[in-house]
Amino acid sequence: MSTQPRISFVTNNTAAADAAARRLRDRYGDSDLDSAELVVALGGDGLMLQTLHRVMGRDVPTYGMNFGTVGFMMNDFSEDDLRERIAVAQRTHIYPLSMTVVDASGQSRTALAINEVSLFRSTYQAAKLQILVDGEVRLDELICDGALLSTPAGSTAYNLSAHGPILPIEAPLLALTPISPFRPRRWRGAILSNRATVTFLTREPDKRPVSAVADNVEFQNVREVTVREDRSHRVTLLFDPGTSLEERVLTEQFRF
Repeated sequence: MSTQPRISFVTNNTAAADAAARRLRDRYGDSDLDSAELVVALGGDGLMLQTLHRVMGRDVPTYGMNFGTVGFMMNDFSEDDLRERIAVAQRTHIYPLSMTVVDASGQSRTALAINEVSLFRSTYQAAKLQILVDGEVRLDELICDGALLSTPAGSTAYNLSAHGPILPIEAPLLALTPISPFRPRRWRGAILSNRATVTFLTREPDKRPVSAVADNVEFQNVREVTVREDRSHRVTLLFDPGTSLEERVLTEQFRF
């Protein structure tokens, strides 16, 4: 029997990625996602996030090849020596954020985020948020378009676009970043321990409704949002030697 891990190929459903997947399946075989021991994702960063969420419960290593736009989480595409590339790939482990929301009806719901948890105003009026860290009020009122809490892996994504800090991938930190803050105008956010529990309370929620998003899962009309790192779940990304996520995050800090 072969000792090679069973591979499942997933794509972003573009013509180029689907054609490449067919050729790769012919060369390396294919397994369904539920029984795969390794996943190869052909697409962009959006597909990578979707795939990681699908395999998070089993922590199946995922190797991406870029058929998207940016491809920050992907490797270069090549059909040759795939198993050899995977065998020497560098591993990066990411622990997600757990988001628990209480909505207007009092219902509590949860979701996981690999990149970030974001709160957004839902109408033309700015949101008003109170922010607590480990149960202590740290910002009594933030008037803003929203706010986000980012993992190191997500710090180069939406967090960076909102002028938040880039965090080293192995740092035990989280980035708390406002989105278009109006008051206090000079507040630019905070860097927190990954052991912190962050709670957002919405003020005047009927007048100023707020939605909460964990990666791509959205809940509307939230009253309270609590976020903490979840060490009971983990995802594993694979990168070609010399192109690890750690290296990419470091390189991103010197771009201008």
